[in-house]
Amino acid sequence: MLASKRILAALVLTVLGGTAQAADDIVVYSSRIDELIKPVFDAYTAKTGVNVKFITDKEAPLMQRIKAEGQNATADLLLTVDAGNLWQAEQMGILQPFTSPVIDANIPTQYRSSTHSWTGLSLRARTIAYSTDRVKPEELTTYEALADKQWEGRLCLRTAKKVYNQSLTATLIETHGAEASEKILKGWVNNLSTDVFSDDIAVLEAINAGQCDVGIVNTYYYGRLHKQNPDLAVRLFWPNQSDRGVHVNLSGIGLTKYAPHAEAAKALVEWMTWPEAQAIFAGTNQEFPANPKVAPSEEVASWGAFKADTIPVEVAGRRQAEAIRMMDRVGWN
Repeated sequence: MLASKRILAALVLTVLGGTAQAADDIVVYSSRIDELIKPVFDAYTAKTGVNVKFITDKEAPLMQRIKAEGQNATADLLLTVDAGNLWQAEQMGILQPFTSPVIDANIPTQYRSSTHSWTGLSLRARTIAYSTDRVKPEELTTYEALADKQWEGRLCLRTAKKVYNQSLTATLIETHGAEASEKILKGWVNNLSTDVFSDDIAVLEAINAGQCDVGIVNTYYYGRLHKQNPDLAVRLFWPNQSDRGVHVNLSGIGLTKYAPHAEAAKALVEWMTWPEAQAIFAGTNQEFPANPKVAPSEEVASWGAFKADTIPVEVAGRRQAEAIRMMDRVGWN
């Protein structure tokens, strides 16, 4: 009876977004926009003949969908941004661990789950952006120093509701402890020049327009805006180079618990950690390759080299709830 139900469910789920799904298709649920991942999957299909279907949505609905499907799974893989989201998927029990010498060799430990439930594929630094008209780079030092009086009325931030800021806060807590981290966050909130923004592009545009002088953003947003506006009067600064380094997060992928094509999906994940795929995946969105043997794109390399924080990124998930409560206490909306 159970086998019959699974066969029936499989038949029902062979139509994805109106397109018939072949028996050997790999299916990816992805929170990344189509144009960022399609070139990678197209390259894999051209190389192997294996077709990759993908469905895009926000990470929360995708994770709930995987949970609801259970053993009648459609998706083989979950592709999403931020280690906090991947950690959450792991805690929901919707991913299955798998070990791979290929992934272990290609992706540094700090960018992988300690339980082998997911791996990073591309990296983004969440760093300081500053006005080239009103700030000298030598005035900048660390994330923590943005809480100083020097920056009162000069700081822009994105909303605390976004996981990127929650992850940054989580690593602050891991580094400094709760009391010191809360003091830093209070300083940031006190130094805001305006209400928080809904996205990083808005933060960058506010700096460029003179609404504030400094902000904290993901590097690829800067890359997108600078490409549209080469005269943008904003640059990136790499903080904490004399201590812990720049906060780095990732986009990553995990094998679903009941993946219908587990072995084929594992092969795709392994290929995505090799140089060919890394160059496409990272370059399309102006991110840093997670494989340290692969050079970033020319645009990304032009921003300069930096020392990255070595804290395992899964800390972002483990301390996420604590970070959210702290951000709420200090009035970071």
